[in-house]
Formats: sequence, C-alpha cells, structure tokens
Amino acid sequence: MFQTTTRTKALAAFALAAALMAGAAPASAQSEASIRPGLKEQTAPYDDQMARLSELLGAIHYLRNLCGAEDGKKWRDLMQALLEAENPSVGRRARFTDGFNRGYRGYERTHSECTDASKLLADRFVREGTRISNQIATRYGN
Repeated sequence: MFQTTTRTKALAAFALAAALMAGAAPASAQSEASIRPGLKEQTAPYDDQMARLSELLGAIHYLRNLCGAEDGKKWRDLMQALLEAENPSVGRRARFTDGFNRGYRGYERTHSECTDASKLLADRFVREGTRISNQIATRYGN
C-alpha cells in the first residue's frame, strides 16, 4: 500500500518547512497591502513553489483517502498549518487555497476508484512535496 516511512518523512519535512517559513515572509505584508490599497500585492520569491506544494497537498489528500489510507484530514490539516505559518495576504492565500482545491478536484474527476496508478501518483506527489518543502526551507528559512 503506502510506505509509512515515506509518509512520516513527508509530514516531518512539511512541518519543518511550515515552521521555517513562519519567519521567511514579513508578517506585515497583509496589513501593508490593506493600509495602502494602491500597492502591488506582496509576494514571496517561493510563491510558485508554494502554489505547487498546495496543489500537491490537495491531490495527495484526495488520492490517499480514495485508496483507504488512514490519514483522515492530515494532508488538509497540513495545508492549513502551512497557511497559518505563512500568514499570506488575501490574494496569496486565495492562490494557495485554489491550488489545493485544483489538486483535489482534478484527481477527483479522473480517479473514481483506487488503482495502482492512484497509489503510485500519491507516493510520487509525497516525494515531490517533500523535495519542494526541503528546497523552500533550505533556501528561504531563517
């Protein structure tokens, strides 16, 4: 089925990235944009990676639940933890949330039952998410 060590390593990497990213972006980005409406929305240099990570988390959440993994809401909760740690502006939060939903719904449309391909995809996405999390944490974490 799914390798427990892969899941454990992925959760640890995602949690580490979330903790490190809490100090990577200025917490004032959201308030600054709301105080000065004409300002261009603040972004972080790792936003594209965060958007991809969000999409992966949505896909993993759907595929692992489809295949009977006993994760419950772990991947969704992890997405929430990343959002809380990042504390993004409204626009950035919407982008990351949309990514999660796109990942979830995309596989919901194409995978109505668990197959070997579904399991393989979920495992690949965990590895990719771990890699992205490590890259973000290594490059941008304090």
